[in-house]
Amino acid sequence: MKGSGSVAGKNKYTFDSKIHVYRATKRMTQQELADLVGVSRQTIMQLERNRYNPSMLLAYGIAKVFGVTIEDLFDFSEN
Repeated sequence: MKGSGSVAGKNKYTFDSKIHVYRATKRMTQQELADLVGVSRQTIMQLERNRYNPSMLLAYGIAKVFGVTIEDLFDFSEN
């Protein structure tokens, strides 16, 4: 699939979440952030552990909560 970012079933790109850093500076719990963006606490937990790839809308919503860009929240790299 050309342009999909997948190579032999593996994602060509990875990301490292910094959500926990921004959340800690605001003294915000995972549940508080989850409530603000309309997801479960488990989703926030998985995002912080880099085990969940968020939709663009979710990433944008979290960035808005912290007043930063999506690029501030996630470090993207190519494998």
